[in-house]
Amino acid sequence: MEKKRILTGDRPTGKLHLGHYIGTVKNRVKLQYEYESIFIIADLHMLTTKNTPEDISEIDKNARELVLDSISAGIEPKNVNFYLQSGIPEIHEMYTYFQNLVTVSRLERLPSLKDMARDANIEMNFALLGYPILQAADILCVKSHLVPVGKDNMAHVEIAREIARRFNSYYGEVFPIPDVLSGEDASLVGIYGEKKMSKSANNAIFLSDSAQEVTKKVMKMKTDPNRIRADIPGKVEGNPVFIYHDLFNDNIDEINDLKERYKKGTVGDVEVKEKLSSALNNFLNPFRERRAKYETSGLVEDLIYKGTLEVRQKVQETLLEMKRKMGIYNVSNRIKKKAEKYNKTQS
Repeated sequence: MEKKRILTGDRPTGKLHLGHYIGTVKNRVKLQYEYESIFIIADLHMLTTKNTPEDISEIDKNARELVLDSISAGIEPKNVNFYLQSGIPEIHEMYTYFQNLVTVSRLERLPSLKDMARDANIEMNFALLGYPILQAADILCVKSHLVPVGKDNMAHVEIAREIARRFNSYYGEVFPIPDVLSGEDASLVGIYGEKKMSKSANNAIFLSDSAQEVTKKVMKMKTDPNRIRADIPGKVEGNPVFIYHDLFNDNIDEINDLKERYKKGTVGDVEVKEKLSSALNNFLNPFRERRAKYETSGLVEDLIYKGTLEVRQKVQETLLEMKRKMGIYNVSNRIKKKAEKYNKTQS
């Protein structure tokens, strides 16, 4: 029996951080054994908000980092296909067909697109408005059954589900209706406690950070702003340091002890942060070992190249099936035959 298929991935805008891990990567690691896994390096999606020559020149490096970060987090290279979105032109053709199956007003109701435009400090452009349609092409081109995403992308997967249902209704059954799986929290708070973790906000702990970098960032973390001395009882709820302890420290007794003493005013921020730094580095040490194994092996480039070729073959099969169902293949085939017949009569 063939495994069901998942499609997930990231834009090559930079390294993955702990927010990515909690939001989607953790699920990817778990699901790689249950599903056929396809991971997109979404460089075309990146262009909707980052399209300067300088941005584009970073794609190669960032694509490599995405793959390395995924492997370091526990993805086994033999279990997945990584592919470069721009390396499969057939996706663009699907995108064109899918544009006819969704309205502008439906897309304009998605708050995530407005958030992306605001965060990138740009006006809503045509490509960004169509982002969910291209995302639907990514999902449906390989007939995905499950899409692990962060919570801010769940509405985009719903667009893909709507397009799949509409296509199947109009032209005949081609696509499975993909399910969506969200991580625990796609909006892990950054180290300063004011915004979600992101590279652009300069508040992220990256999966590739060294132990020294992690410690330095943890010691900068915001805690309870009203606690100006260690002997003042502090607030644990919503405190970034304890949010991270709960997520990444597997010593439950230590967490409970720190919380109890923090609320009583019998422990200082320094001790709480030092123990968080230790917990985070214990969590990330296996990531560093796996990363070191593959970083200079040449495997990463090979994975992207071979994965793109293999996925493209799947996409070509899906596109041909689509066009046959729609009748477009039949039209072009008839024209081709007429042209061949005409050329024979002229020779």
